[in-house]
Amino acid sequence: MGYFRELPDLEIPSTLPHSNSSRDFVRVKNLFRRVKVLDWLQDNISLYSKFQIPEGARPDTVADTLYGNPDYDWVVLISAGITNVRDQWPLSNKDLYVYTEKKYSVENVNEIHHYQTVEVRDENNRLILLRGQIVDPNFKIVVPFGSTYTGIGAYENTTFTSDTTGEINPVIGVTNYEYEVIENDKKREIYLLNPIYLQQFLNDMKVVMTYTESSQYVSDNLIRTENTRLISP
Repeated sequence: MGYFRELPDLEIPSTLPHSNSSRDFVRVKNLFRRVKVLDWLQDNISLYSKFQIPEGARPDTVADTLYGNPDYDWVVLISAGITNVRDQWPLSNKDLYVYTEKKYSVENVNEIHHYQTVEVRDENNRLILLRGQIVDPNFKIVVPFGSTYTGIGAYENTTFTSDTTGEINPVIGVTNYEYEVIENDKKREIYLLNPIYLQQFLNDMKVVMTYTESSQYVSDNLIRTENTRLISP
Protein backbone atom coordinates (compact mmCIF):
# COMPACT_ATOMS: atom_id res chain seq x y z
CA MET A 1 0.00 0.00 0.00
CA GLY A 2 1.44 3.35 -1.09
CA TYR A 3 0.14 4.95 2.10
CA PHE A 4 3.17 3.84 4.11
CA ARG A 5 5.47 5.69 1.73
CA GLU A 6 3.66 8.88 2.75
CA LEU A 7 4.34 8.39 6.46
CA PRO A 8 7.28 10.27 7.99
CA ASP A 9 10.02 8.45 9.87
CA LEU A 10 10.71 8.01 13.55
CA GLU A 11 13.96 6.99 15.27
CA ILE A 12 13.58 4.94 18.44
CA PRO A 13 16.20 3.36 20.72
CA SER A 14 17.29 0.03 19.31
CA THR A 15 16.29 -3.13 21.13
CA LEU A 16 17.71 -5.40 18.45
CA PRO A 17 19.91 -8.24 19.77
CA HIS A 18 22.83 -7.24 17.54
CA SER A 19 22.84 -3.64 18.78
CA ASN A 20 26.34 -2.64 19.97
CA SER A 21 25.49 0.46 21.95
CA SER A 22 22.75 1.94 24.10
CA ARG A 23 23.01 4.94 21.81
CA ASP A 24 21.88 3.00 18.75
CA PHE A 25 18.61 4.00 17.12
CA VAL A 26 16.35 2.24 14.65
CA ARG A 27 14.54 4.18 11.93
CA VAL A 28 10.91 3.13 11.45
CA LYS A 29 7.73 4.54 9.96
CA ASN A 30 5.69 6.67 12.33
CA LEU A 31 2.44 4.70 12.38
CA PHE A 32 1.04 7.10 14.98
CA ARG A 33 0.91 9.80 12.32
CA ARG A 34 -2.54 9.26 10.87
CA VAL A 35 -4.98 11.32 8.85
CA LYS A 36 -8.72 11.38 8.35
CA VAL A 37 -10.98 13.52 6.27
CA LEU A 38 -12.83 16.17 8.26
CA ASP A 39 -16.42 15.12 8.83
CA TRP A 40 -17.88 18.31 7.40
CA LEU A 41 -15.93 17.86 4.16
CA GLN A 42 -17.58 14.49 3.56
CA ASP A 43 -20.92 16.26 3.24
CA ASN A 44 -19.63 18.38 0.36
CA ILE A 45 -21.19 16.87 -2.78
CA SER A 46 -18.68 18.61 -5.04
CA LEU A 47 -15.74 16.92 -3.29
CA TYR A 48 -17.22 13.44 -3.07
CA SER A 49 -19.06 11.15 -5.44
CA LYS A 50 -21.15 8.09 -4.66
CA PHE A 51 -19.46 4.89 -5.79
CA GLN A 52 -20.85 1.36 -5.96
CA ILE A 53 -18.15 -1.23 -5.33
CA PRO A 54 -18.41 -3.91 -8.04
CA GLU A 55 -18.42 -7.63 -7.31
CA GLY A 56 -14.93 -8.85 -6.47
CA ALA A 57 -13.34 -5.37 -6.51
CA ARG A 58 -10.48 -4.51 -4.16
CA PRO A 59 -9.32 -1.09 -2.94
CA ASP A 60 -6.44 -1.13 -5.44
CA THR A 61 -8.70 -1.99 -8.41
CA VAL A 62 -11.14 0.76 -7.39
CA ALA A 63 -8.21 3.20 -7.15
CA ASP A 64 -7.01 2.14 -10.60
CA THR A 65 -10.51 2.67 -12.03
CA LEU A 66 -11.12 6.02 -10.36
CA TYR A 67 -7.65 7.57 -10.09
CA GLY A 68 -5.72 5.66 -12.74
CA ASN A 69 -3.24 4.23 -10.24
CA PRO A 70 -3.69 1.18 -7.95
CA ASP A 71 -1.17 2.67 -5.49
CA TYR A 72 -3.84 5.16 -4.44
CA ASP A 73 -5.80 2.41 -2.69
CA TRP A 74 -5.09 4.28 0.56
CA VAL A 75 -6.88 7.35 -0.84
CA VAL A 76 -9.93 5.15 -1.46
CA LEU A 77 -9.88 3.83 2.11
CA ILE A 78 -9.28 7.19 3.79
CA SER A 79 -11.90 9.06 1.78
CA ALA A 80 -14.42 6.25 2.40
CA GLY A 81 -13.67 6.29 6.14
CA ILE A 82 -12.59 2.65 6.12
CA THR A 83 -10.18 1.72 8.90
CA ASN A 84 -10.63 -2.06 8.87
CA VAL A 85 -10.72 -3.54 5.37
CA ARG A 86 -11.54 -7.01 6.64
CA ASP A 87 -14.77 -5.89 8.31
CA GLN A 88 -15.76 -2.83 6.26
CA TRP A 89 -15.01 -3.87 2.67
CA PRO A 90 -17.60 -6.08 0.89
CA LEU A 91 -16.72 -9.71 0.32
CA SER A 92 -16.98 -11.38 -3.07
CA ASN A 93 -19.97 -13.69 -3.53
CA LYS A 94 -17.76 -16.75 -3.15
CA ASP A 95 -16.04 -15.46 -0.01
CA LEU A 96 -19.37 -14.37 1.45
CA TYR A 97 -20.84 -17.84 1.11
CA VAL A 98 -17.75 -19.39 2.73
CA TYR A 99 -17.96 -16.81 5.53
CA THR A 100 -21.66 -17.59 6.06
CA GLU A 101 -20.98 -21.34 6.24
CA LYS A 102 -18.32 -20.79 8.89
CA LYS A 103 -20.47 -18.39 10.89
CA TYR A 104 -23.70 -20.42 10.94
CA SER A 105 -22.47 -23.91 9.90
CA VAL A 106 -23.27 -25.55 6.56
CA GLU A 107 -26.53 -27.00 7.87
CA ASN A 108 -27.88 -23.63 8.98
CA VAL A 109 -27.02 -21.42 6.00
CA ASN A 110 -30.63 -21.43 4.81
CA GLU A 111 -32.26 -21.36 8.23
CA ILE A 112 -34.40 -18.32 9.04
CA HIS A 113 -32.39 -15.50 10.57
CA HIS A 114 -35.39 -13.24 11.20
CA TYR A 115 -38.76 -12.20 9.82
CA GLN A 116 -39.47 -8.81 8.37
CA THR A 117 -42.36 -6.89 6.87
CA VAL A 118 -43.01 -6.46 3.19
CA GLU A 119 -43.86 -3.03 1.81
CA VAL A 120 -47.61 -2.94 1.28
CA ARG A 121 -49.64 -0.43 -0.73
CA ASP A 122 -53.37 -0.22 -1.40
CA GLU A 123 -55.15 0.02 -4.75
CA ASN A 124 -54.42 3.77 -4.83
CA ASN A 125 -50.70 3.17 -4.27
CA ARG A 126 -50.88 4.61 -0.77
CA LEU A 127 -48.27 3.24 1.62
CA ILE A 128 -49.81 0.97 4.24
CA LEU A 129 -46.74 -0.70 5.71
CA LEU A 130 -43.00 -0.05 5.48
CA ARG A 131 -40.73 -2.87 4.44
CA GLY A 132 -37.84 -4.21 6.48
CA GLN A 133 -39.28 -3.93 9.97
CA ILE A 134 -38.24 -6.95 12.04
CA VAL A 135 -41.30 -8.74 13.42
CA ASP A 136 -42.40 -12.20 14.56
CA PRO A 137 -43.71 -14.63 11.91
CA ASN A 138 -47.32 -14.17 13.01
CA PHE A 139 -47.30 -10.41 12.71
CA LYS A 140 -50.52 -9.05 11.16
CA ILE A 141 -52.09 -5.69 10.45
CA VAL A 142 -55.80 -4.93 10.60
CA VAL A 143 -57.40 -3.76 7.35
CA PRO A 144 -60.98 -3.45 6.09
CA PHE A 145 -62.55 -6.87 5.58
CA GLY A 146 -62.22 -8.18 2.04
CA SER A 147 -59.78 -5.45 0.95
CA THR A 148 -56.75 -6.30 -1.16
CA TYR A 149 -53.21 -4.92 -1.06
CA THR A 150 -50.21 -5.28 -3.31
CA GLY A 151 -46.85 -6.32 -1.89
CA ILE A 152 -43.73 -4.61 -3.18
CA GLY A 153 -40.20 -5.99 -3.39
CA ALA A 154 -39.96 -9.64 -2.39
CA TYR A 155 -43.73 -9.96 -2.87
CA GLU A 156 -43.92 -7.82 -6.01
CA ASN A 157 -47.26 -8.26 -7.77
CA THR A 158 -48.47 -10.49 -4.96
CA THR A 159 -51.91 -9.62 -3.67
CA PHE A 160 -52.81 -9.84 0.01
CA THR A 161 -56.48 -10.24 0.77
CA SER A 162 -57.69 -9.77 4.31
CA ASP A 163 -58.99 -12.89 6.03
CA THR A 164 -62.23 -13.28 7.94
CA THR A 165 -60.75 -11.38 10.88
CA GLY A 166 -59.84 -8.42 8.67
CA GLU A 167 -56.11 -9.04 8.90
CA ILE A 168 -53.21 -9.70 6.53
CA ASN A 169 -49.81 -11.23 7.28
CA PRO A 170 -47.30 -9.37 5.03
CA VAL A 171 -44.22 -11.05 6.45
CA ILE A 172 -41.26 -12.72 4.78
CA GLY A 173 -38.56 -14.91 6.33
CA VAL A 174 -34.94 -13.86 5.75
CA THR A 175 -32.41 -16.68 5.82
CA ASN A 176 -28.98 -16.43 7.37
CA TYR A 177 -27.40 -16.22 3.93
CA GLU A 178 -29.87 -13.59 2.71
CA TYR A 179 -29.18 -11.54 5.82
CA GLU A 180 -25.42 -11.63 5.22
CA VAL A 181 -25.96 -10.67 1.56
CA ILE A 182 -28.01 -7.65 2.66
CA GLU A 183 -25.37 -6.58 5.17
CA ASN A 184 -22.59 -7.12 2.64
CA ASP A 185 -24.39 -5.07 0.00
CA LYS A 186 -24.67 -2.15 2.43
CA LYS A 187 -20.87 -1.94 2.32
CA ARG A 188 -20.84 -1.56 -1.46
CA GLU A 189 -22.08 2.02 -1.47
CA ILE A 190 -19.31 4.40 -0.47
CA TYR A 191 -18.40 8.02 -1.11
CA LEU A 192 -15.00 8.69 -2.69
CA LEU A 193 -12.95 11.77 -3.35
CA ASN A 194 -13.67 13.31 -6.74
CA PRO A 195 -10.63 12.65 -9.02
CA ILE A 196 -10.27 16.34 -9.87
CA TYR A 197 -9.31 17.00 -6.23
CA LEU A 198 -6.82 14.14 -5.97
CA GLN A 199 -3.68 16.25 -6.41
CA GLN A 200 -4.85 18.78 -3.85
CA PHE A 201 -5.50 15.91 -1.44
CA LEU A 202 -2.00 14.55 -2.00
CA ASN A 203 -0.46 17.98 -1.48
CA ASP A 204 -2.39 18.46 1.76
CA MET A 205 -1.33 14.99 2.86
CA LYS A 206 2.34 15.91 2.49
CA VAL A 207 1.80 19.05 4.56
CA VAL A 208 0.08 17.10 7.35
CA MET A 209 2.88 14.52 7.37
CA THR A 210 5.63 17.14 7.68
CA TYR A 211 7.12 17.60 11.14
CA THR A 212 7.37 21.01 12.73
CA GLU A 213 10.35 22.00 14.87
CA SER A 214 10.38 20.55 18.37
CA SER A 215 12.77 18.92 20.82
CA GLN A 216 12.48 15.71 18.78
CA TYR A 217 12.87 17.37 15.37
CA VAL A 218 15.65 16.12 13.09
CA SER A 219 14.23 17.03 9.69
CA ASP A 220 10.88 17.60 7.99
CA ASN A 221 10.34 13.85 7.74
CA LEU A 222 12.25 12.57 10.76
CA ILE A 223 12.00 12.92 14.53
CA ARG A 224 13.97 11.11 17.24
CA THR A 225 12.45 9.97 20.52
CA GLU A 226 14.14 10.34 23.88
CA ASN A 227 16.63 7.60 24.63
CA THR A 228 15.53 6.32 28.03
CA ARG A 229 18.36 3.79 28.06
CA LEU A 230 20.85 6.55 28.73
CA ILE A 231 21.31 7.51 32.38
CA SER A 232 22.46 11.00 33.14
CA PRO A 233 25.40 11.34 35.58
